[in-house]
Amino acid sequence: MDTQFWDDVYRSRDQLFSGAPNGVLVTEVTDLPPGQALDVGCGEGADAIWLARRGWQVTAVDISRAALERAVAAATEVEGRVAWTRADLTGTPPPAAAFDLVSVHYFPLAHQPDHTALRGLLDAVAPGGTLLFATHALADLSPDPEQGFDPGDYYQPDEIAGLLDDDWTVLINETRPRTAPAPAGTHHTQDTVLRARRLR
Repeated sequence: MDTQFWDDVYRSRDQLFSGAPNGVLVTEVTDLPPGQALDVGCGEGADAIWLARRGWQVTAVDISRAALERAVAAATEVEGRVAWTRADLTGTPPPAAAFDLVSVHYFPLAHQPDHTALRGLLDAVAPGGTLLFATHALADLSPDPEQGFDPGDYYQPDEIAGLLDDDWTVLINETRPRTAPAPAGTHHTQDTVLRARRLR
């Protein structure tokens, strides 16, 4: 799932996603005071734009140039509040302790023996900040051998909760019904959500 893969995915249709922010983000972040946010795998930018409208300063990162071009075009009203950045956060970690919110929605973060990429994301959360990690529930995912996809190869929120140490408190670790219809051609009816606050 490199740059070319994701560019091809985005260019396969005029708009890949709905343009609305993820329901989990809206539910979990509305009560947080705005600060610095990292939107991991920002895609066409709906989450980053929603955050920016609410006063957040957002670093929105994606590996796909095509996705970022669409995001920039959609974000004219929040110009100056979002830094659109092409990067691969699985290989290059974000700045440590820099963000009041690290938001990771449906981002395919593959298991690593030393958890390097995951720890980079965890380290990016500032003391007092929030990690919000949401995925499709495993029950809604099926392996796709032709595409080389096995959902068991990727981190799930409950696994991440188990890796958090005493510097964190877990506020939410649950599976819940989606607040929006499933994307076309899928059967994603449930989200699995981790919300944790970094204490120090």
